[in-house]
Amino acid sequence: MVTRIALRGLLLGTALTLGGCGVSYNSPSVQEQVEGLPVTVVPLDSQALAFANSAPYTPRSLPAIFHQVAGSSGSVRGLGALPNAPAVPTLAPQPLELRVPPAVEPQPYEIGVGDVVLLATKSASGSTVEQLSGLLAAQSQRQGYTVRDDGAIAIPGIGQIQLAGLTLEEAEAAVFDAIVRQGVDPAFSLEVAEFNSKRVAVGGAVAAARLVPITLNTLDLGEALTAAGGVTLRDQEYASIRIYRDGTLYQIPVETFFARPELQNTVLQAGDSVYVDTNYDLDRALQFYEQQLDVTQLRSSARLQALNELQAEIALRRAALAEARANFTARADLGAEERDYVYLAGEVAEQSRFPLPYDRQASLADVLFDRGGLATATGDPTQIYVLRPSRTATGEDAVTAWHLDAGNAAALVLATKFEMRPNDILFVEAQPITKWSRALQQALPTLITTAAASVTN
Repeated sequence: MVTRIALRGLLLGTALTLGGCGVSYNSPSVQEQVEGLPVTVVPLDSQALAFANSAPYTPRSLPAIFHQVAGSSGSVRGLGALPNAPAVPTLAPQPLELRVPPAVEPQPYEIGVGDVVLLATKSASGSTVEQLSGLLAAQSQRQGYTVRDDGAIAIPGIGQIQLAGLTLEEAEAAVFDAIVRQGVDPAFSLEVAEFNSKRVAVGGAVAAARLVPITLNTLDLGEALTAAGGVTLRDQEYASIRIYRDGTLYQIPVETFFARPELQNTVLQAGDSVYVDTNYDLDRALQFYEQQLDVTQLRSSARLQALNELQAEIALRRAALAEARANFTARADLGAEERDYVYLAGEVAEQSRFPLPYDRQASLADVLFDRGGLATATGDPTQIYVLRPSRTATGEDAVTAWHLDAGNAAALVLATKFEMRPNDILFVEAQPITKWSRALQQALPTLITTAAASVTN
């Protein structure tokens, strides 16, 4: 009987002890005083948010190596007559430079290799036009003459006539002299039926890349792009039209091109390469120019060597950038680089520190949810604090506790706007039931041991 009374008294005493919680288990919480420092608890609302974010802080910046790309600075050795390396973007691209090619003085069209000329004369009756063939005998079908590699055409019965490099008027005079020498009536007409000797290559962001011929009329930039189906771009801001001429690269921003009609009238000349570039991709531009060098027969062993040197130098630059970035990352992982941190304590998913990011602000939501959020089983969403060192009105050290009550989940929107500062401490208090449960877990073994000893006695 005495043993039972003692056991009941022990149980009652233990229950009273657990009812106090603070006696058997100390759970951290935010108090108004700590080690002589005043603690000011400020409920987090829209007005308090603006005041908290007004604390000055400039995020650390990544080293310049993270803003560089291969080929963006310095001169490239060994280019020879190849085009200059196109500009490449940084993280903050600058406006595109306008480099207009020099004006081309319009010249009469000169017949070239591959052109097809048509030679015709009237019949004796004068009612039909017939092709000159043989000794200008009447023919039922028209026939053209292609200018051969040696620059001449061959008319049966008349012989070879050099036409390459001659204007249409000069070509007519040459044909006239050849016909007269054969004693044939020189009444004839001469025209160019196919223009194959002078062309401009158009590629890049156009509907259909093609070679556009230059005819008796001059060919301007707008006409060449129209012949290729027009420019096909979603965003014109950083797009450009690049013209490669005689080893020099010119550039017209697309926005400027459409805003200034005189640029659309830029006269092109034979051998020009026009490329509509949608970004700063060096490799794509080099590939296009390499193809055009093949088409226009401008490749040589010296240029090929220069291209290899260019590619090797770009590879070395990329390797150097990669190594410098890897070294910085390794130093940061080993703690050798200065960083700003925020600390997480209390009922969070992971007690840890959170490094503030480079070049941007981090919010309370970033810190909380990047580390798994609060521990939903034990944490009290109504007691989320950001503890920040501050000063009193008299200049003494103090602590400001920004209190976020997320009992209503809509309040988490404020967490996305609250900017963290170095050495902030994110603290989440435990649920009341969590405190009681932990106190019980600590006291229960002692209770069982004491009760068993009482029963034994």
